[in-house]
Amino acid sequence: MGFTIGREMRSGSRRRGRTSECTTVAEYTGLWGWAVVPGARAAAGGSGNSAPRECSCGDTSCRAPGAHPLGFAPEVPAGATLDEVTRTWSGFPGAAMMLPVGRSFDVLDVAEAAGRRALVRLERMGLPLGPVAATPDGRAHFFVAPGAAAELPQLLYRMGWDDADLDLRGLGPGDHVTAPPSDFGGLGPVRWLRPPALDTAEAPPQARLLLGTLAYICHRRPPAS
Repeated sequence: MGFTIGREMRSGSRRRGRTSECTTVAEYTGLWGWAVVPGARAAAGGSGNSAPRECSCGDTSCRAPGAHPLGFAPEVPAGATLDEVTRTWSGFPGAAMMLPVGRSFDVLDVAEAAGRRALVRLERMGLPLGPVAATPDGRAHFFVAPGAAAELPQLLYRMGWDDADLDLRGLGPGDHVTAPPSDFGGLGPVRWLRPPALDTAEAPPQARLLLGTLAYICHRRPPAS
């Protein structure tokens, strides 16, 4: 049986939670220029990350509990003000904040450990970087210019990485990512490894500038513990 988003909150904490949620959503829409979609939440069905999780979408056979947009929820468009956000989000208290991919940005998805090592190297090299997020299931999301997902096979081919076994994929139009600080799949909050800034949110870097380093590090074996 699906649970209701926000049902377990007391009235006072619910009002504070809604204000905080709306402020964060308004920052995404008004400051960074990103659309936001209310997303499902998940509750753990038992102890441990492998336990079955119940999704707030109400589908008992949901294949991505707490990690997808609510199909019946309206999108909050880029540029929406705090008042506009509040009018929409008040109908979905406690919803996860989901960002549509393929408009203002695409995403390069890699293992978090590789992403952290690549981030350090890219910063030392002085290469342009956009926002980078980490998910509680161990992935890192590098925000790059739109079109990267479609171009990724050709870019890897040109760089000589097309035959390599890489834990690297592109997310593009039709995909969504969970935005910090929302919970992802009942596993915990998504967090920023590199938060958005005015210049990088509006104009994230071209994927080709980061891809060589990301591919190289993804191809290497993890360092011995």
